[in-house]
Amino acid sequence: MSSVSVNGLITRLPDAGVVGDRCRAMAALDAIMSPEWHSRYFSFDPAWSPSLQMASMRDGSGNEYAIVFAPEGVWAYGFDHESEMSPYRRGPLTLWPGLLDGMPEAFRPLAQEPAFCDPDGSTLRATVCFWREHGAAAWACGSPAVPGRAGEDGGAGWLFEVLVDGAEGYAAFARDYYEAEVDIKAVRHVYALRPLTPRILAGLNPELDASEVADELRSFGLVLQEGA
Repeated sequence: MSSVSVNGLITRLPDAGVVGDRCRAMAALDAIMSPEWHSRYFSFDPAWSPSLQMASMRDGSGNEYAIVFAPEGVWAYGFDHESEMSPYRRGPLTLWPGLLDGMPEAFRPLAQEPAFCDPDGSTLRATVCFWREHGAAAWACGSPAVPGRAGEDGGAGWLFEVLVDGAEGYAAFARDYYEAEVDIKAVRHVYALRPLTPRILAGLNPELDASEVADELRSFGLVLQEGA
């Protein structure tokens, strides 16, 4: 995805339920591709708290995102550490102007969650933020000030690229990140959250020992089947 503002990003996002399904599929695919958690890019915690689920991305270079699924709706932030919009580019540490404008109060605790903030405990580590309240007809975001650098988008154009692009986006990602040619039909199968068979798993990672990730895949809502 080329440079795109957060407003452009949210117009490309599917409904909240589809976003949740894609997040689970991406985490399941990463578990299959990399049974060792520390090497993965996408994760999903179905019990992040008693009432919250969280999808996350960590690229190992300081860039990240989190998407939290709450009773009140869905809230997400992304952090591009090289962005002009980074709170670390100014002193004192300051969130980019307008990033959270209009954010519902129901999501305020998430924007103050220590796991998402700088160690100072008060500044959200974000260059992108968007949300969708339960029952809302569309995604929403703040009114961030326009950066001075041409093409600057806070990472909105690439942080969420795989999420936006669906199964084909994940297949392209896997070729680059895992240096593996995955069976696109198998990827689409996982994106549909259909039961996983040995044939499907082999089309993704022929060396996988399914017992290593079986419990994790089931926690994402996927069924493992024997036979073809």
